[in-house]
Amino acid sequence: MKNILITDDDAHIRTLLKHVLTRDGYLVIEAADGQEAIHKLKENTVDLAVVDVMMPHVDGLELCQYIRETYDIPIILLTARQQLSDKEQGYLRGTDDYLTKPFEPEELLFRIKALFRRYSIASNDKIRLKSLVIDRKNYEINVGNEILLLPVKEFELLAQLAQYPGRLFSRSELIELVWGADYEGDERTVDVHIKRLRQRFLDYQDDFMIRTVRGIGYKVELSNL
Repeated sequence: MKNILITDDDAHIRTLLKHVLTRDGYLVIEAADGQEAIHKLKENTVDLAVVDVMMPHVDGLELCQYIRETYDIPIILLTARQQLSDKEQGYLRGTDDYLTKPFEPEELLFRIKALFRRYSIASNDKIRLKSLVIDRKNYEINVGNEILLLPVKEFELLAQLAQYPGRLFSRSELIELVWGADYEGDERTVDVHIKRLRQRFLDYQDDFMIRTVRGIGYKVELSNL
């Protein structure tokens, strides 16, 4: 089941879109403004974002840019504006599609399905942590024009956490996902690898941090706007 984030300060529109998308089998996460949407993105796995442009606190263009810099998911902007310059700003901030209000909810549904098809064809080998791009295919981390190479298990551990920002993984989950179900070593090996990763990425705390949840495990947290 795909999770879709609907961010709009109009509760009526959120309710209408939730009804249409839920009926089609999607799980809908709602946010009333860009600031709330950022929290929802950190707390949930989101597969696509529908974002209204005109919102308080953090507007849709700012939110669009934040999502594009932080997550690799499709974005559809909703707006009452029809000027070409507004559409240009949307695409410059990273939106994948644009829908002008008023619109038929079914049209939004068609566009969502088209974006999911497009993204499923695209490579899923790269994970973005703001200025860092984790290339899972080539086992490289790209920062600007620089390429960082890590030991294999450190790389795989970071990639696993980074793929789901904000999600808490227990040590036993990470052992199974990174080292395999047959691993017979101590779970403390996760702690050792996390310590090494933190040391390597001290200069990138403006992009992300690896947080410890005492007694449970670890998660990657992304920096705010």
